[in-house]
Amino acid sequence: MSSLTEKDKPIVQLLLNTGTCPRCIFRFCRVGSQTLYRHPYKDLMKDLTEFLKNNQQQEDAAGFGVVDPPCKRIRLEHTEEVPDDLNQNGVLKHVPLVNDDSAAVENSTVEVCNVCLGILQEFCEADFVKRVCEKVKSADYQFTSFVFSVSLPPQLSVRERAAWLLVKQEMGKLGLSLAKDDIVQLKEAYKWIIHPQLSEELGVPADGKQLIFISLFRATACPDCFKPAKNKQSVFTRMAVMKALEKIKEEDFLKHFPCPPSSPKNLCVALEIQCNNGAVFVAGRYNKYSRNLPQTPWIIDGERKLESSVEELISEHLMAEFKADSFNFSSSGREDVDVRTLGNGRPFAIELVNPRRIHFTAEEMKELQQTINNSSDKIRVRDLQLVTREAIGRMKEGEEEKTKTYSALVWTDKAIQKEDIAFLDDIKELKLDQKTPLRVLHRRPLAVRCRIIHTMKSEYIDEHHFRLHLKTQAGTYIKEFVHGDFGRTKPNIGSLLNRTADILELDVEVIVDWARNRCD
Repeated sequence: MSSLTEKDKPIVQLLLNTGTCPRCIFRFCRVGSQTLYRHPYKDLMKDLTEFLKNNQQQEDAAGFGVVDPPCKRIRLEHTEEVPDDLNQNGVLKHVPLVNDDSAAVENSTVEVCNVCLGILQEFCEADFVKRVCEKVKSADYQFTSFVFSVSLPPQLSVRERAAWLLVKQEMGKLGLSLAKDDIVQLKEAYKWIIHPQLSEELGVPADGKQLIFISLFRATACPDCFKPAKNKQSVFTRMAVMKALEKIKEEDFLKHFPCPPSSPKNLCVALEIQCNNGAVFVAGRYNKYSRNLPQTPWIIDGERKLESSVEELISEHLMAEFKADSFNFSSSGREDVDVRTLGNGRPFAIELVNPRRIHFTAEEMKELQQTINNSSDKIRVRDLQLVTREAIGRMKEGEEEKTKTYSALVWTDKAIQKEDIAFLDDIKELKLDQKTPLRVLHRRPLAVRCRIIHTMKSEYIDEHHFRLHLKTQAGTYIKEFVHGDFGRTKPNIGSLLNRTADILELDVEVIVDWARNRCD
């Protein structure tokens, strides 16, 4: 108990008398030694009792010459009523000194701390740490380090404020000052105790990139404080409480809240222990060879239109190998269900949420890529690799500055000869005005977008068919450029040839290289 001094004794006596646990007493005595907080609760209570007993013996020895006898020591009963911290002589009540130390400690363990609601009493002991570790181990996560977090009841802020005002008043009587910043915060003290024990039990250091999130507490007392509101689960949020405490004056606070805080009947309950790993990101390129396969699940009004998608064919194997809870799929653009993606493939990335397995070698990633490719002849994946979150962001950078190459099979209503389409090869940097196509108007806002056809090259097939190779600005609607979309895209192939044109097949051949995003 070397961290406590003579000037702390009135504060220790006051807080212990009102039902505060030893660890909270250390916080209000500004004890910053992390080691002391880690001692078992019973040892701390025993040391505090000895600390006060020695002080009381000194007071008794010095009191023989005092005319007025010392007040009768009475035990503060823990009730829901606001306790009176002064006796009839105007002297602070004292914790009774029990000769049998074991009895004193045993009695103290059943009393719930009026500040932390028992969190620093029950949930900082070795048994609870083992319970947390068992949860982590049973979840079967791969990780090399962890981040520990705790969610505490909002009402603790109110109780802490009440105890702080009580200590502040007592220190004022002693001619000392106390600032709120001097108090070791409950969450900080809790982590001081749990962190090293978890690190030792799990055999890994803390504060790394991988995450084990432990959500522990919510108060079971005062259910009326958690009344639901519109668009909110509760109006009694931590931020709302903190803002209210910042605004309220001390005298107004004391009118509405007991000081010291009332002693609870029950311990705070640990609702759940949650373990989560940080997301893992997998990226690569895919080719799509089917004209009957959407990029993402095609569901309209709750009804699935096609049995699978590119997203599902890739993600189902990743989900199984990484043992993830869910995923988020993204790509550099998208193709229609009837459009093939050829050439070097379209860049894609998948965020795997809360994966159990996170360590994969380059060889294992190649095997996983081969598994995906063997599972279907509709798609093929290449360059499958683990990447960072930052690399995913770069995939979306400069979308409109990217260029893509397409191959379109075009039909015309009037017969054509090779020389009729030869002029298309000479057109460079053709500017288009494209209104939002009718086929996507239900899900995209009406707008006119300026797009550029950089180059075109025609390949004559027969009197009514030719193949058109285009290099365009990303985001250009190729189908609409061919048939005109009832004049919504100007100019278009039909208007350039002065006849009706339509598109029969479309392939994406080349997409801007994503090599700079690779991390291997």
